[in-house]
Amino acid sequence: MNLVIPINEKDHSIGPTEAPVTVVNYGDYQCPDCHRRHREVQRLVDNLSGRVRFVYRHFPLVKVHPHALQAAEAAEAAAAQGKFWEMHRRLYTQPDKLDERYLRRYPREIGLDLEKFDRDLREGLYRDQVLKDYQNSMIHGITGAPTTFINGELYAMSGPELLDVVKALLQK
Repeated sequence: MNLVIPINEKDHSIGPTEAPVTVVNYGDYQCPDCHRRHREVQRLVDNLSGRVRFVYRHFPLVKVHPHALQAAEAAEAAAAQGKFWEMHRRLYTQPDKLDERYLRRYPREIGLDLEKFDRDLREGLYRDQVLKDYQNSMIHGITGAPTTFINGELYAMSGPELLDVVKALLQK
């Protein structure tokens, strides 16, 4: 399976646009497998920064994970203030802390305008967009999280293998 939805301005991306390797990951902040994948991808980003582009797309499994959608909304509210990656890391490194109490603590820790953040969440400013992107992903063949593509090709493998594939592609 190939990546059908092209990388676009709505995606959260870190690393050079012209990087020889692009990793696109669909994830859910409450999903245990997504937490493992996040750790693997974070190592990849840390070790290969400047040579790999990483793209993250929300895929909240709302029927299985009750906090996933609100966590994705919190990430979007942080993105509106230029702090997506800081919130993203907090949400993934604290998998058991995604309820309302923690979603109030993280914005303070990363220096967000709390009034704007709270208003954005209260008004559900990003809910429809996250759900629309989720549904669009399903229409285009994404069936679960995590789902990872490297240079547009689906890779269903564990972390060490993922890192090896990326390193091999960089050596070509």
